[in-house]
Amino acid sequence: MPQQSMTRWFGRVVACLLALLALVPLPALARPVLLISIDGLRPADVIDARQRGLNLPNLAAFLANGSYARGVVGVLPTLTYPSHTTLITGVSPAHHGIVANTTFDPMHINDDGWYWYAEDNKAETLWDAAFRARLTTGNVHWPVSVGAAHVTWNLPQIWRTGHPDDRKLVRALATPGLVAELEAARREGYADGKDETLGGDKLRTGFAQSLIRHHQPGFLTVYLASLDHQQHLTGPGSAEARKTLETIDGLVGDIIAIERQFHPDAVIAVVSDHGFAPADTAINLYRPFIDAGLVTIDAGGKISGWEATPWATGGSFAIVLAHPEDAGLRAKVGNLLERLAANPAAHIAQVIAEPAIAAAGGNPRAVFYVNLKIGAVAAPFLSSGLPLTLPSAAYKGMHGYFPAAPEMRSAFLIAGPGIAKARDLGEVDMRAIAPTLARAMGAALPGAEKPPLPVLP
Repeated sequence: MPQQSMTRWFGRVVACLLALLALVPLPALARPVLLISIDGLRPADVIDARQRGLNLPNLAAFLANGSYARGVVGVLPTLTYPSHTTLITGVSPAHHGIVANTTFDPMHINDDGWYWYAEDNKAETLWDAAFRARLTTGNVHWPVSVGAAHVTWNLPQIWRTGHPDDRKLVRALATPGLVAELEAARREGYADGKDETLGGDKLRTGFAQSLIRHHQPGFLTVYLASLDHQQHLTGPGSAEARKTLETIDGLVGDIIAIERQFHPDAVIAVVSDHGFAPADTAINLYRPFIDAGLVTIDAGGKISGWEATPWATGGSFAIVLAHPEDAGLRAKVGNLLERLAANPAAHIAQVIAEPAIAAAGGNPRAVFYVNLKIGAVAAPFLSSGLPLTLPSAAYKGMHGYFPAAPEMRSAFLIAGPGIAKARDLGEVDMRAIAPTLARAMGAALPGAEKPPLPVLP
């Protein structure tokens, strides 16, 4: 055979072999990772569980069998949705765009809509990193997960009113057929989107177990909400909150047991989004803004216009101006906040402006940010007739304060093959957790703002 023909023949053979190889599934380049979030878990409740009389065998096991943080310094604000997005991206709210729980809604027409939709997150996630590493992915109720790219099996978190129709909404927005498949396997219905009770967590734990059993996702996120819910109702450290946490410890053990059954080599991490502080006072910052003519109210008590508005974020308020380029408006709002900060009834601990907000990675739309004193709660829009200071009847515990507060420290626990045992990481930055998990799974998050933590020997 002539040399030229031989070369063409050899090239065709190589091309055919490459085409055949492309049809063969490649093994995953990474090892499995299970990430469980316990909303509102305080690190000392695990580290000092015995001294506090708490029975947490599954969580406490991480202290000896893995690495752990004595406290995680969170983001501005220390709220569920901004924090969970940082936990899965490694960047601050200013960069991922989830700057509060509720979306900006100065006219209050969005029926208390939250940042449910993944398209609002501008940063790369661990789901994306796992996909690149050829891992399948799963999610049970993680915040900001509706329509998330690269989630193979997605049970997203969303609700509207608490009406049973919310179940239809979750079913419609989940991976097609997934809710029906798991409901049939479990012979029970999935939890309502707005169910933050311990019963809801038990249901979601069962569905997480079934998702692992039926699909074995290489990277799975699971979110448990009931500890946060209970601490809001009765306060951190209350008898009810302690009982809830002990039950959640059992749920975590249930999820880990089945994960280990299918993925003995999995790295398992438990995180929380923020700490908690007792609360007894609500601050209606709309009252002075209405009195100053910055927010206008119609005859029915609804907002009809605004020049500057508070944006409630738990224990703090972002202040947004309709025309931030207006120097006179800036001065008017700045003077109002200065007077309020001098008024003890306003319970203001600190007011910062744009340069400090940017340095903290906070909301880029906020011209000012108001941090309340621990124990005070930022009330959403109520009514023009209500005073500045009110009893906090609905909340006995709160978060959302500036991240420097020791009470706002959150938790990080990690264990598995290759993870250092009994390693005390001290106090860590929340932005370092996502790149740590990416490295553990053999992937990378190049956009993360902090390097991985030293959990691998």
